Amino acid sequence: MLTVLTKFTAIAGLGVAALATPAFANVGPTLEQVKARGSLECSGHNGSFLGFAEVDDKGAWKGLDIDLCRAVAAAIFGDASKLNVVPISWAQRWPALQSGDIDLVIKASGGTFSRDTELGLQFSRAYFLGTTKAMVRKDSGITSLEEADGGSICIPAGTTIERQVASYADRIGITLEPILFEKTEELREAYFSSRCDIYAQWGPTLAIDRSVSDDPSAHILLPDVMAMEPEVAILRQGDDQWVDLVNWVFSALWFAEQEGITQANVDEMKANPPTSEIGKLLGVTPGQGAPLGLDDDWAYDVIKIVGNYSEIYERNIGSGSIYDMPREINNLWNNGGVLYPMVFD
Repeated sequence: MLTVLTKFTAIAGLGVAALATPAFANVGPTLEQVKARGSLECSGHNGSFLGFAEVDDKGAWKGLDIDLCRAVAAAIFGDASKLNVVPISWAQRWPALQSGDIDLVIKASGGTFSRDTELGLQFSRAYFLGTTKAMVRKDSGITSLEEADGGSICIPAGTTIERQVASYADRIGITLEPILFEKTEELREAYFSSRCDIYAQWGPTLAIDRSVSDDPSAHILLPDVMAMEPEVAILRQGDDQWVDLVNWVFSALWFAEQEGITQANVDEMKANPPTSEIGKLLGVTPGQGAPLGLDDDWAYDVIKIVGNYSEIYERNIGSGSIYDMPREINNLWNNGGVLYPMVFD
């Protein structure tokens, strides 16, 4: 019979051995299905969600959310064209994901308790923080939602904004008449054609809609902040390896920005990595792909094809776009924001 000391020594030895042996995760079912199909099925929008998921005049998808889908496809295949963007409404997101019609939802979607516990969904880290706000016509004289008691309010159907508006109205003691629209274009048109007094929406979307209206100066965003929501990629529960993959793709985009790695210089950085961490990120040091079921060059492919997070942001909704939206809280930690990468060790 083993003595207590011998048992402890044996157990400790097993622990050391376990720590010394790389624990590569098996490829999860979602990644297997995506590879077998030869394409990533990712959420789009049933129309154009300006700045995030919109269709250009040539019929091609573009936007911040679309580029994040492209980044995941680039990590898996080394080719962002192996992405199929599926047009779906806000309400269709969850059934499409749960049925397997799409692999991933990146669609300005918030991580909420009910989505986690009731719908069986799982979340990535937040890639964007946005507030829920309201817009009114300047000539209405309304300067805060307290002054809009009894007014009608246009709201996107099938979103958390419905609950946020109701909760905020209760909190400040007013009554609002909700008018719901499935399609973003119909929602926008309803407000701008005066079918409702107030337009409730994600703050960035309101700013974009006002900027592309016939007369931006005729509309004001009210100071009320009804909610702050972290936007996350949403995935089916039960496939942790797929969640890891998406999280590390996002971290690669933030780490690349943090370290100054861009589409233009990523080849030079790979040829002469200035730090060991950058060498690991770009696949110079082997072993960064296998734990995720990917090739070692996966992060290099992402940056070479899509760019870092700053490049994605600026060309879609920032200074390189017609929307010119400042990053503010969505900057990296070292530039006054809240976003940060995990560590490539």
